Amino acid sequence: MPAGGNVVNWFALHVKPRHEKAVEQQLNGRMLEGYSPYYFARRHWSDRVKEIELPIFPRYVFCRFSFEERLKVLSIPSVISIVSFGGAPCPVNDADIETIKGMVASGLPLMPWPCLRIGERVRISHGPLSGLEGILTREKAAYRVVVTIELLQRAVAVEVARDLIVPATNTRRPPASSILTPSVARLGGVVGISS
Repeated sequence: MPAGGNVVNWFALHVKPRHEKAVEQQLNGRMLEGYSPYYFARRHWSDRVKEIELPIFPRYVFCRFSFEERLKVLSIPSVISIVSFGGAPCPVNDADIETIKGMVASGLPLMPWPCLRIGERVRISHGPLSGLEGILTREKAAYRVVVTIELLQRAVAVEVARDLIVPATNTRRPPASSILTPSVARLGGVVGISS
């Protein structure tokens, strides 16, 4: 539902990479409420370890404004667009923003987490099954998921720790059946044990 009139809503702004703080400051300078939540992460370099502040939502800043103020928001050089659906800016629920603010204010360690849904294609990011892709079939318990991996047009389910699962990207490796096809062709189309 498009926002209109003088109704003030939160919206997500898509911004240039690493411009979250600058956009938030510019919004606040224009008398608009901007919000970009951050978390602390430990980064390792060859000569030191440092704790740095990173955005929870990289390339996004939340802003509270009325539909009529959208041009004031879009005139900020680092703002690319207002997140929209069907051409209309999509408001973010006030409760969601308040929840995020509460989490940040709690002082507890935070980290961004991929939003995974049942039926989504996922990849195992590290560990002995690193690189394998499958379909997320169900969440069994906290921090555990079941992934179905297609192999030779069969499914194999495996339980892996939740932190090993990431959304699969478009640059995924080919399915196992296409990997195996060339070797079968080299054998003359017959798979078996030769005597």
